[in-house]
Amino acid sequence: MKIKRIEFIQAELALVKPFQTSFTRQLKREMLLLKVESDLGIGWGECVAMSAPLYSSEYIKGSLDVIENFFIPKLKGLDFDPEELPTILLPFLGHPMAKAALESALLDGKLKADSISFGEYFGATRGSVPCGVSVGITPTIEELIDEVSQYVEAGYKRIKLKIQPGWDLLPVETIRNIYPEIPLQVDANQAYKRSDINHLKKLDEYNLLLNEQPLSEDDLLGHVALASASKTPICLDESITSLQGAIDALEMKATSIINIKPGRVGGYIEAKKIHDYCFNNNIPVWCGGMLESGIGRAANVALAALEGFTLPGDTSASSRYYHRDITDPFIMKDGELQVPQGPGIGVNIDEDYLDSITRSKSEILL
Repeated sequence: MKIKRIEFIQAELALVKPFQTSFTRQLKREMLLLKVESDLGIGWGECVAMSAPLYSSEYIKGSLDVIENFFIPKLKGLDFDPEELPTILLPFLGHPMAKAALESALLDGKLKADSISFGEYFGATRGSVPCGVSVGITPTIEELIDEVSQYVEAGYKRIKLKIQPGWDLLPVETIRNIYPEIPLQVDANQAYKRSDINHLKKLDEYNLLLNEQPLSEDDLLGHVALASASKTPICLDESITSLQGAIDALEMKATSIINIKPGRVGGYIEAKKIHDYCFNNNIPVWCGGMLESGIGRAANVALAALEGFTLPGDTSASSRYYHRDITDPFIMKDGELQVPQGPGIGVNIDEDYLDSITRSKSEILL
């Protein structure tokens, strides 16, 4: 394929309720979307970077800059397959979220031209995927109980609680006592230190599925120490940025479960490689989320339909985050979301609504 034009769309989707973690409190989802026109047609991609470098070193303006000034000049005049993109962009260090956004847009365009869905392309084995939900840090325990109860009643099959120092044992104990059987896990987003290992071991009392990224992303040895001291399985998120990184962490026994986020590892092609390795080695994986719009959610749901995704991921219904999405909404039924069957990402973009929430646009002609 040859790229003809790329349109960059920066838009804002208001969240149904504020979402707070140990590193940020979000009132809206600031998005960078890519609309790529090639000789094969049009494809859409979503960059999952945040507006500030809080979850990772990437941020929206930085992603836009690196795509415009480095990736696109490298691709100008090339006739290539989207699967070649990771190799073409290999000289540019880092920026996995920017690379993933461009890769998904190119894949969407090519697969639409070939009348193949993302699910077919990945090798999905299921027509629907179980839904998990991530619950942010609330102002009070009472509000946490109310929020979790709404999700349980709605049919979510797994609850994930965000935790941080000072907000961990009590909220976890409270929810576990109310829902003794529901699959429950926690996510610290790197909020703890090695000196907290004895404290984190107390989470073992609550029969958790996993403890996600409790320590700094570069502290693999700390995760090794925690994993050996704790009965609760350790799952790595921010630490896993590639297949090789996943292999190294698993061999070091820093983790026994992998959260696969396509944006964090540089795209769906690398995400599929991590899935395949883990599946072949009996390592549980699940699909993480970054408050994606329907564009990113569609691709994530298709990825999560692969056989190795044995744990419910952060594949919530659109209404969990947004009153109105920019695509056909994902509606949960019996605790599951349907995998899109249409070509490419398989969902329609509401471009009129997208225009109404767009803050800026730019384009490059190749």
